[in-house]
Amino acid sequence: MQGFIVHINRVKDEDLIVSILCEDKLRAVYRFYGARHSVINNGYFIDFETQFSARSSLAQLRNVIHLAYKWSLDRDRFYFWQNFVKLFYEHLKDVENIDRFYFDLLKNSADKWHKQNPKRVAVEAYLELLHFEGRLHSLEQCFLCEEKIEDESVALARAYLPAHTQCIHNTGLYIDKLKKLFDTKKTLFLDDDEIEYLYRVMNEGF
Repeated sequence: MQGFIVHINRVKDEDLIVSILCEDKLRAVYRFYGARHSVINNGYFIDFETQFSARSSLAQLRNVIHLAYKWSLDRDRFYFWQNFVKLFYEHLKDVENIDRFYFDLLKNSADKWHKQNPKRVAVEAYLELLHFEGRLHSLEQCFLCEEKIEDESVALARAYLPAHTQCIHNTGLYIDKLKKLFDTKKTLFLDDDEIEYLYRVMNEGF
């Protein structure tokens, strides 16, 4: 099996519960401390096997191979990647069987992580996720006051919900740019400050 490590929880005697996002589910597996193991880290893409043991109700993680990307050695890129996969874990942690969409989205993002600014890749992936889940809203109405948005700028809240800047007391982006962004799911026409804004909102949670 293959999957992305999206969370590592240290338990008694330094054993680990490892959450791995695979094609069809979010798997929680146990890794015992003391045996000889490959080094694992949050964000790693791994090939692995599982084995059930009388010592745990969870399957045991075995024979791990790190399928490393070249950018994994770039500290900054890997830091942003770890933050990104943590958001996936928080979003999916209460679900076991999942659509393959989420694995493919992470895999496609990983494949592009060295080609673009990682923040741009993350924002584009987030837009795809919101669209897939039916949560990418129209920019016509403020989600707080429910009045029509007629301003040049629109502020975004968590999950890119649109709002009047005065309603959430925050700056916004030009509505024409946001409409193009929501339609295309591409960030090429946005400047770095706009990407920082979108990235910051994304980090509030999926």
